[in-house]
Amino acid sequence: MTTNKKELENEIRTLKEILYQKEKELEQLNKVFEKSSNLSPSEISRYSRQIILPSVGVEGQLTLKKSAVLIVGVGGLGCPAGQYLAAAGIGKLDILDSDEVEITNLHRQILHVERNIGETKVKSGYDSLKRLNSNVEVNPLELHANGETLQKVFSENKYDVVVDCTDNVATRYLLNDMCVFNKVPLVSGSALQLEGQLTVYNYKKGLCYRCLFPVPPPPQTVTSCGEGGVLGAIPGVIGVLQALEVIKILLDFPGVLSGRLLIFDGSDTVFRNIKLRQRNPQCVVCGDNPVITKPIDYEQFCGSKAADKVTDIKILNSNDETDVKEFNSITKKIVIDVRQEAEFQMCHLPNSINIPYKNIVKGINLEALNEILTGVNDNEKVYFLCRRGNDSQRAVSLLKEKFNDSCAILLSVAGGLNAYSKLIDPSFPLY
Repeated sequence: MTTNKKELENEIRTLKEILYQKEKELEQLNKVFEKSSNLSPSEISRYSRQIILPSVGVEGQLTLKKSAVLIVGVGGLGCPAGQYLAAAGIGKLDILDSDEVEITNLHRQILHVERNIGETKVKSGYDSLKRLNSNVEVNPLELHANGETLQKVFSENKYDVVVDCTDNVATRYLLNDMCVFNKVPLVSGSALQLEGQLTVYNYKKGLCYRCLFPVPPPPQTVTSCGEGGVLGAIPGVIGVLQALEVIKILLDFPGVLSGRLLIFDGSDTVFRNIKLRQRNPQCVVCGDNPVITKPIDYEQFCGSKAADKVTDIKILNSNDETDVKEFNSITKKIVIDVRQEAEFQMCHLPNSINIPYKNIVKGINLEALNEILTGVNDNEKVYFLCRRGNDSQRAVSLLKEKFNDSCAILLSVAGGLNAYSKLIDPSFPLY
């Protein structure tokens, strides 16, 4: 039965790959036969509701048809942005990402569905966008965004607008600089928890990202969706607005969000506009005498990885950590779970005590911790646990300083609950 299932899955995978290749061949043929400066009858019907807008018209629709847009990141922002740009009739839509679809993506990354789990996001995105609008040329670029790959992409393609749908600081600086080098407007969005932000950089000699943030923030102050969470509709709102800004730029509409930051508070459904400073003539990238004229090492510059996923840290020596198998072998133990309360309620190990790391940093719950640590026997081990083993390391490092007179041995469980799920109990939820 298992063998038959695997054979069927492999056959489906092969057929999907064949279909993908055939669609690419058909797209190339369509390019040959449909090279026309006019709109076809079917295109007039498809886009009629926006063509009849006086601000768009046939000329505007033809402008969209001749436009090329690069979307970097086919996730929570890139999916809705891509959908609305494809639906609007953008002529060429390149989508760039190196990740694969995971089940944790599906609540917000609406181009992907359950059967796409395990596929590359650009392949899944390509399939969905071509089903939405076969007239649009969609190019899936399965690449990790760095200076080398983007230089090659920009050298081979001319873009009218770039859309930043990523979730890390290093890539934001990279895309900003590449857009300045190539004189392309950058539509930048972000979403976290119940809030979203949106602005446009490098538009008609306007300010760039570095004008606002010449120095990157400390890595420990930056929270990703993987760590802080996000309500799925929030990136949906921002992604759709990114598509709107792209269309406004392409059609030269007034009111483009250059020099302004749009902040969306989903908890109260409130939009606010904040006026930003003007372009900085001394900016190292877009200034009058730029110092940076080609890509740099952005991970080194930012002190963080150019990746949207949570990255593992290593700040403790081996004596202050234990692996998950040794941890599991201890039957009676004190376990402090330092995840947020909502995560603890979602899933936790029996008899573990929830004291969030953020509370420890703020000095909250220290009395309870002190009571636990002073109540143990000499050299008794107290285990600190979190999702991936990052905050548990931070907690142990901090508490060893605060309670250096404690007789307890404080240990972080390496790999956290993710490692526990993979190596000990596969039924324990991964998130």
